[in-house]
Amino acid sequence: MSQLPLRAQLASALGRTAATLSRATGRGDGSVIGGRVGLMLEPDLLRKLAADRTLVLVSATNGKTTTTRLIASALQELGGVATNAFGANMPAGHVSALSSAKDAPFGVLEVDEKYLPEVLDTTNAGLVCLMNLSRDQMDRAAEIWLLAQKWRRALDGKPAHVIANCDDPLVTWGASTAARVTWVAAGQRWREDSWCCPECGGPLDRAGSASLGQGTGAPPSADSSWACRECTFHRPEPNWVLDGEDVIDPRGTRWRLDLQLPGQANRANAAMAMATAEAIGVEPGRSLSRLRTVTSVAGRYTTVERDGRSLRLLLSKNPAGWLEAFDVADPTLPIILSVNAQGPDGRDTSWLWDVDYRILRGRPVYVTGERRLDLALRLAVADVPFQLCESFDHAVTALPPGRIDVIANYTAFQQIRAEFNRAV
Repeated sequence: MSQLPLRAQLASALGRTAATLSRATGRGDGSVIGGRVGLMLEPDLLRKLAADRTLVLVSATNGKTTTTRLIASALQELGGVATNAFGANMPAGHVSALSSAKDAPFGVLEVDEKYLPEVLDTTNAGLVCLMNLSRDQMDRAAEIWLLAQKWRRALDGKPAHVIANCDDPLVTWGASTAARVTWVAAGQRWREDSWCCPECGGPLDRAGSASLGQGTGAPPSADSSWACRECTFHRPEPNWVLDGEDVIDPRGTRWRLDLQLPGQANRANAAMAMATAEAIGVEPGRSLSRLRTVTSVAGRYTTVERDGRSLRLLLSKNPAGWLEAFDVADPTLPIILSVNAQGPDGRDTSWLWDVDYRILRGRPVYVTGERRLDLALRLAVADVPFQLCESFDHAVTALPPGRIDVIANYTAFQQIRAEFNRAV
């Protein structure tokens, strides 16, 4: 990398100092405050830190943090990687990540969906990985069709190579203006936000749709093709295909995704990561060996211990995410559900009514969190028996020793992590 200008060096150094102080005083992990300080001193710091690096931007509604971690792990085959491992996915977090590894030749940045156009324009990243779009925090986020349109406009005229999930019609539409696209058939379990064509508004005909009711959690059909009934918009031919527990590369070679991260969603994340890594020069066998070493991502899937109880932590923030969490959860175990509605979660909890909780019938369910009454009402309507608990600790102590699954939305998840010293 070229030498940063003196002002940028100073801003970067002071930002790293602020991040260190934040961690030392227990106020946070420093992944945001460091970037804020740096940007105050040098507003163009992100552009300067991104220069002369091979940079990947990763964006989606669900799976950004995990896929970012997987791509970063794969690229370690080639050299040092700067990345925002804890999910600080706006410009301050990007500055902090790049500043903390200022000599790394590679950067992999998770980017909030709304910020992708701005970050792409600022960094001129060479690669963009786009995975899925679904409803999330509708009280403060744009309608997802508008997000897809912003992606589409941002990529138009840019030289970036896009790795995109062609099984999601909104992602396909958003990516289709890019100069070069590698299409990955990574699947789309949640389809309730993409039954209409984003190009003309007509209905989309989807293979296997007859077997997929709302929130059923049924696995994707072997044929994931889709096409608009009223215009020419249709699913592109994929270069990479996720087929059950295997991914098939562009040469037809099958690779078994025997990951330590559980569930179909993480196999989809791995397929996207392998396609992205190959675009940079890491062949599939080498990247897959790296992906297999990842066991936890910012606390997700971590198992923690308390008083003879083993609690596996699962994060879920929106209807699509809950569907994937149910896929991972063990139906033989008791489960604790925790929901908040703070700013990072979105204040509106009406999305709970889009989740089909009937899958939880027959297992012990414990409900906690700041909006536990909202969740309790939803479970009552779904005829799912539950026990209401004042706190997460009360829910844990109400259960006998043994294994327990925990599903929490964003701030509830972070509060639980804090109780276990931010286990990762």
